[in-house]
Amino acid sequence: MSQVRFDGRTVIITGAGGGLGRTYALDIAARGGNVVVNDLGGTFDGKGSSSSMADKVVEEIRQAGGKAVASYDSVATAAGGEAIVQKALAAFGRVDAVINNAGTLRNAPVDQIPDSTLDMMIDVHLKGAFYVTRPAYKLMKAQKYGRILFASSAAGMLGNDEQAAYGAAKAGLVGLMNVLSQEGREHNVFCNALLPTAASRMGEAMPAWQMEKIGALFGAAYEKLGNSGNPEFVTPLVTYLVSEACTSTHALYSATMGRYARAFIGMSYGWMGPRYKPFSADDIAAHFGQVSSTDRYFIPESLVDEFVHLIGRMNQGE
Repeated sequence: MSQVRFDGRTVIITGAGGGLGRTYALDIAARGGNVVVNDLGGTFDGKGSSSSMADKVVEEIRQAGGKAVASYDSVATAAGGEAIVQKALAAFGRVDAVINNAGTLRNAPVDQIPDSTLDMMIDVHLKGAFYVTRPAYKLMKAQKYGRILFASSAAGMLGNDEQAAYGAAKAGLVGLMNVLSQEGREHNVFCNALLPTAASRMGEAMPAWQMEKIGALFGAAYEKLGNSGNPEFVTPLVTYLVSEACTSTHALYSATMGRYARAFIGMSYGWMGPRYKPFSADDIAAHFGQVSSTDRYFIPESLVDEFVHLIGRMNQGE
């Protein structure tokens, strides 16, 4: 039997009515988990709503012998987030993991993004994850067990044209994960974030010129990709990260075209000068190559960890 099991565990998955979320729900249910399939049922750009998407996934799970319930609440309000968690409690009596996967997308150059688009991206991605996670975390903290995964995006952590609002909201999720992972560690609540890449409704919303650029980039190598752009190739990493088998926390992972890797925020050793007199911009200019070099770097675990690192170097005579 697989060591990655969810017997007796309840997992909330937002945005699970299709695409990536659906594959997560099917896999976790097949591994014995109770699944709350949450989906508002609207279009990829946040219009409309329907119960049919969540219902179809629940039916798939039940037909395969699994356990699942549907939730149609919006993650974009505190009331909606609370309702999703209460749905899990009513159906299964506990919450063990949350996959914050719900999302929406509207592309535009940064100088053409209306306030309404910015508000929607923040509401669904950042506030939405917070509103679901907050009540779930309270339960996890009390039971001394939990796994939380935030679906961030390379558009936020690395950048992508015409996705400033989307990228800003997605990058905010990494900040939320960084803090919650530190608060949750002592309670056996582990939190990580994901940079997934897969063919989906949202991916189809990319500008045509950008899709052409990507196609040209792959060129003759396109056949070598096989089916690795399908959502099912992201699923194994997600399933593992929210399982009891995973003890990683405070980390960012990438799943792209069949390659799974840790991504991280590192700091170069930089330049350390005398500490009794302020420097000038000219001093920085003179040492900017050293400031910018990535030949040596470290990965701080927290804000305090950066200070600990610097004090250690000072004690060694730097």
